Amino acid sequence: MDMRFKALGVHLLTATGAVLSMFAMLAAVEEKWSLMFLWLVVALFVDGIDGPLARRYDVTKNWPTYDGVLMDLIVDYLTYVFIPAYALFKSGLLPGWTGWLAIIAIVYGSVVYFADTRMKTKDKSFAGFPGCWNMVVLVLFAIHPAWWISLLVVVALTVGMFTNLKFVHPVRTKRWRNITLPMALGWCFFAGWAAWVDFYPQSWALWGLVITSLYLTFAGIAQQIIPDRTVARVE
Repeated sequence: MDMRFKALGVHLLTATGAVLSMFAMLAAVEEKWSLMFLWLVVALFVDGIDGPLARRYDVTKNWPTYDGVLMDLIVDYLTYVFIPAYALFKSGLLPGWTGWLAIIAIVYGSVVYFADTRMKTKDKSFAGFPGCWNMVVLVLFAIHPAWWISLLVVVALTVGMFTNLKFVHPVRTKRWRNITLPMALGWCFFAGWAAWVDFYPQSWALWGLVITSLYLTFAGIAQQIIPDRTVARVE
């Protein structure tokens, strides 16, 4: 197949995220939370593979008519931010004023963060929490903590978007990638499992979610604290 059409195929794959987000939104409106999260997990998987494919087929050169970065940001805002924020608000996990505070913080903070040209670090990690609210809200649904814990998590991560704290990119951050990538794939597996069993509290999927989520949240910060001996030897 001509390289140009392969590049076009990658763009079209990215665009399917909009369809998946619509399916997720329809489920959310009917408060079918498990189905909503299943669609969001599928969208997350698509988002995880379209980037490497875009670089492999050099879409900016072979099909420059479409802006893949812009398309990806549009889909990401829907699936990472907008729909999860709606679910958090409507689910009752944050009652009353706490729900209003959470959705305003999430949607407003995230749109500002997504427009920040400094969001990527030199090692292809994220500078600040990358607005992965789909993952955060799914975990909150799974463990169902007290409202004040959920609110604290939302506020802390919103503030975290505008700090220099590093968050790893599962595919592009090379350091510890042999651990990070399996952890990210494990998170997708446990997330799908948890949603499939309707967040049954005794499911082992919850433990898998907690372990993988803690790693993905703090691995980048740990890398900032622990010296990279590989770089030191090269220098």
